[in-house]
Amino acid sequence: MSNKIQSVRGTRDLLPEDNLLFRFVEESAYKKALLYGYGEIETPIFEFSDVFHRTLGETSDVVNKETYDFTDRGGEKLTLRPEGTAGVARSFISEGMMQNLPLKFYYSGPMFRYERPQKGRYRQFYQLGAECLGYESPLADVECIALAWDLLKQIGISADCTLEINTLGDAESRAAYRDTLVQYFTAHKDQLSEDSKMRLEKNPLRILDSKDEGDKKLNANAPKLEQSLNQTSQDFFAKVLAGIEKLGIPYKVNNHLVRGLDYYCHTVFEFTTSKLGAQGTVLAGGRYDGLIETMGGPKTPGVGWAAGIDRLADLVPKELAVKPEVLVAIIGADDQGEDESVKVAHEIRSRGLKAENFLSGKMGKKMQKANKAGAHYALILGGNEVTNKTVTVKNFTTGEQKEISREELKTFSFSI
Repeated sequence: MSNKIQSVRGTRDLLPEDNLLFRFVEESAYKKALLYGYGEIETPIFEFSDVFHRTLGETSDVVNKETYDFTDRGGEKLTLRPEGTAGVARSFISEGMMQNLPLKFYYSGPMFRYERPQKGRYRQFYQLGAECLGYESPLADVECIALAWDLLKQIGISADCTLEINTLGDAESRAAYRDTLVQYFTAHKDQLSEDSKMRLEKNPLRILDSKDEGDKKLNANAPKLEQSLNQTSQDFFAKVLAGIEKLGIPYKVNNHLVRGLDYYCHTVFEFTTSKLGAQGTVLAGGRYDGLIETMGGPKTPGVGWAAGIDRLADLVPKELAVKPEVLVAIIGADDQGEDESVKVAHEIRSRGLKAENFLSGKMGKKMQKANKAGAHYALILGGNEVTNKTVTVKNFTTGEQKEISREELKTFSFSI
């Protein structure tokens, strides 16, 4: 093991400049979610392993290769959360919220997957998401997509994103499609990857998500889902598309967009971008009417989405996230001035202004440091100012400098 102290592979430190972008994305999402009636929920970052293994499926790559599983000192099998929806669904069941439907939840926080690190993909990554429970109407899907679109507009990246949408149909349509897929892939079983041979037995739709090149060639000629859709499923999807069009949200239907999990139905969607290389999906979601029932709860319709904060932050125009604010430098010219500078800095901050007290070096050095830090004003205090209850104000932008009383300082206008 190397003696070098460093972060674990696939993790990173979010430094102050990173967190400016993260905070902007999170606060924008939180405010938009409130406008749509979503309440914030926070679930633990680890759950009993069954919460994720049962919902994501034992044949999924996430469960097979990517979850961080461990046994605690009490012998409990636990998993760091790889996504947010399952935890929200578990909370809905364990907290007995069935009588309060419909419910809307917003969340954000760290997630964990043992993936190959690359740009936009980390082993500890951050997501925000929205879950709407209790509505069977396709208009709930429309509203959920509208929230996502409004967020992307708010953070200035909607022009770089494309909404791709598809339908998986209802349970009857999916069952019919499953049978068709099984027939097709069974006829080409010898050409399937080992992972997809296992999927063929348990969940053939997952083969359509395969990254194996041989599987991809087979998928190109696989039967299309729309050929198995019944009238109910077609009508549901038509209402979703009509609602999106009514709101003026641009989209394109992508018939290859699927979700391999059995509890997904009807609408699936992704917002993608070409600005992040291979990691093009920034937000993805869909309808999951069977999820809570799969976890042992009552049959409860649901629709939601999740977005990667890391990827959104990479796309955000910096000028949107970094708001200009006044910085006031407090400069003690001598020992007396330094002693008083702590009180002056406190008074400035109590007005809601940003103040930085420069406490080391001679006055000239302090002024240089303040200017380099981007200070707009300097408040200079020496023995004379302390005695006379005054302060010297220097405007770094104009170079103007004047002495004012401490009483005047209480209402002095710091403007940029």
